[in-house]
Amino acid sequence: MNSEIRKSIIAAAWFSLLSFPLIVLKVDYIEKTIDLRWNNLIFIAVGTFFVSYVWRYFLRRGEKPRQEETAVGIAIDQKKRPSVDSPTQKILTQLSNLTQSKPLIAILLVMIVAFPLGSSTYQTSIIISTMMYIVLGLGLNIVVGMAGLLDLGYGAFYLIGAYAYALLNLNYGFGFWISLPIAGMLAATFGVLLGIPVLRLRGDYLAIVTLGFHEIVRLVVENWDEVLHGPSGIPNIPKPGFFGLKLGFNGSTVYLYYITVVIMVIAIIVIRRLHISRVGRAWMALREDEVACQAMGIDTTKTKLTAFALGAFWAGIVGVIFAAKSSFVNPASFTFYESAMILSIVVLGGAGSIRGVILATLILILLPEYMRFLKEYRMLLFGALWVTMMVFRPQGMISDARHKYELNPEPDGNENKS
Repeated sequence: MNSEIRKSIIAAAWFSLLSFPLIVLKVDYIEKTIDLRWNNLIFIAVGTFFVSYVWRYFLRRGEKPRQEETAVGIAIDQKKRPSVDSPTQKILTQLSNLTQSKPLIAILLVMIVAFPLGSSTYQTSIIISTMMYIVLGLGLNIVVGMAGLLDLGYGAFYLIGAYAYALLNLNYGFGFWISLPIAGMLAATFGVLLGIPVLRLRGDYLAIVTLGFHEIVRLVVENWDEVLHGPSGIPNIPKPGFFGLKLGFNGSTVYLYYITVVIMVIAIIVIRRLHISRVGRAWMALREDEVACQAMGIDTTKTKLTAFALGAFWAGIVGVIFAAKSSFVNPASFTFYESAMILSIVVLGGAGSIRGVILATLILILLPEYMRFLKEYRMLLFGALWVTMMVFRPQGMISDARHKYELNPEPDGNENKS
């Protein structure tokens, strides 16, 4: 007990020291004064001590049953073993089960459909961005979560999709609906072109190459003024029309909202079906052990290229939506921050988990937006949430559910008859 209190005090002291410039110091550049807010430091120190102590208490409480089982040496069948989960794991398990409730899904769909009818254009635009990141997270989840290929350059396919629509409209007059599949297929093609030279790379080496691919694409767009218009970007990108009718700003935003809803639902259905299909099982086998995957007769080259192509396809689709939503694209909108944010969604939600990606997107995209009233504290709370999740749930909020197939033999009735 004394050891836990001492460690909690040390943790509170360190966190207070690190957060001192953000929490205590308030610089007024106009008046050229510095205010010291010591009350905030006391609040942070006490809160950190309390959280650290409670965390250590539950860790110690969760380790006791496991230590007792090890000491006694009782061999219990894994199916009959009572699960010893921490409160955090129990909450996330209940949340995972709740997301499978069909009535809840129906209520959410009704709310999604009715949302723009009673909300402002600004709120509708925020939800469009959230749904875009959901599709981006699902696309990257194919590559990272299911196939186990660490991709840090996913934002490059997002850029390719956006610029494909902008250039097709500018040079050839193609509209939204014609450009949508073309941009998706173009991004998938670049996904295959990226996948071919990195077939033998994994882990950190693959991450470095994909990061380099992202920066190469961005720098080419930024410096090729004659074709791609360089850093000035491409303005006046039209929003999708409704059967040839030109809608106003509010009407086009609502229409784009429903388009994004449809694309998000299609992406969820398609990726879920892929997850439980033969292709999805090949991806998961590749993720777990590439050598064993080859020994089982799975074509790892085809499996990797399929993952890269399908993941890039959804990024290209979302890129078209982004270009239509903002009516302007330039290289500054597709920095490494975008790739890092999408990867964070996959990691926080749980690699391979579709529900986890959706939940993580709501937290990472909506939470900072609706915490603006906290001003400078919102990013501190955001970071604290990240640290808490990585400590209590390093595998993500909702881990990937493995599909198990059991063979139940029929009762041998012939022997009874004889």
